[in-house]
Formats: sequence, structure tokens, C-alpha cells
Amino acid sequence: MVVIRLARFGTKHKPKYRITVADHRRWLNGKFIEVVGHYNPFPSEGEKPLICDMPKIEAWIAKGAQPSDRVKSLLKKAQAAG
Repeated sequence: MVVIRLARFGTKHKPKYRITVADHRRWLNGKFIEVVGHYNPFPSEGEKPLICDMPKIEAWIAKGAQPSDRVKSLLKKAQAAG
């Protein structure tokens, strides 16, 4: 099964996340199929906290990919922001 989930990167105490499409059997930060967005929970001044490529995400969901609970809530925020 293919899932859309967050993969952590960044430094200690300053996390950043990639929204990735991956096989559910892979490690969380392991190999992935594609990066479809970025999430920064602590953005600096002038930086966007959430960047999503909505057409790619919608295409993966149409192919059967299952977003994680956290990614679902982030996608709702992205759609509400426009």
C-alpha cells in the first residue's frame, strides 16, 4: 500500500518535514517515491509554514494512496488557505 506521510529532517530542536509518498513498509525517513510538499511547524519571518503540490497529491490519492492523519489535517489547512 502507498501512503502519504511526513518525513522529518532539519536540525535538533528545529524540525522540518517533507510530505512524501512512500510504500508503507519503508522506514519513516527511508526511501520514498516522491516529495509532494514541505511543512515547517516553526517558520521564520516571511517563510510559509506549509507548501503543498495539490495536483500531485490529488493524483496520488486518486491512484489509491492513503494520507496519514496528520497529513489529512495539513491538507485541509492547505485547501482552506487556497
